[in-house]
Amino acid sequence: MDAPPGPLGVLILDTRFPRVPGDAGYPGTFGVRVLYQRLPRATAVRVVREGDAGLLDACRNAARDLVSRGAVAVTTTCGFLAPFQDRLASAVDVPVLTSSLLLVPLIARMVGPGRAVGVLTIERRSLRPAHLAGAGAHPDVPVVVGGLDEVADGRFHRQILEDETELDVATARAEHREAARRLVAAHPEVAAIVLECANMPPYRADVQGASGRPVWDLTDLVRLVLAGVLPPRPVLAPPGPR
Repeated sequence: MDAPPGPLGVLILDTRFPRVPGDAGYPGTFGVRVLYQRLPRATAVRVVREGDAGLLDACRNAARDLVSRGAVAVTTTCGFLAPFQDRLASAVDVPVLTSSLLLVPLIARMVGPGRAVGVLTIERRSLRPAHLAGAGAHPDVPVVVGGLDEVADGRFHRQILEDETELDVATARAEHREAARRLVAAHPEVAAIVLECANMPPYRADVQGASGRPVWDLTDLVRLVLAGVLPPRPVLAPPGPR
């Protein structure tokens, strides 16, 4: 039996919370072989709230290590690493995608003028212009941000940021639906949504259903990139004349 294609290199934060199917840290999420490289002391708080620039060297060295081990592309498990995008991409000779926020400029062009791209993030107050700019979403790109820290209980936000050892998936689903409804109710100009957090893809269907908008996440971006770097699947020849 043929081995799955890849490998994809993933820079994973130094966390212990459960990684469920669909999460960027769950080995089966991408459908290819995955190499993980843990970033020592890169906690969610240090990356999300503190935006610690001191992590750049560790990320750069980890990306180089993944490529030396055969990675054909490198991604991360935290969209808040977007400010490192250019410097990590310059450090290796394979595609680097630090964050799903890289999708924002593309989706803004897709939905057209007069409409906005909604971004759902793990913590709204910590998502700064530098994160969007690092992903190429400059001030002229219409973006509206909502956070999982803004919902009533904020349990998912707390479980991720405080790195708890248990994850309540049912509550996480409900909170994603609540965050999505809040976002589009407050900003009906939002025409599509990007999930910033690499722990959010398991709840994309909940966001789609609650918002009534198309939704994209990091896994979509990774699959797009892998389509360009992995050998294409055989294409069936069209049938000849009868």
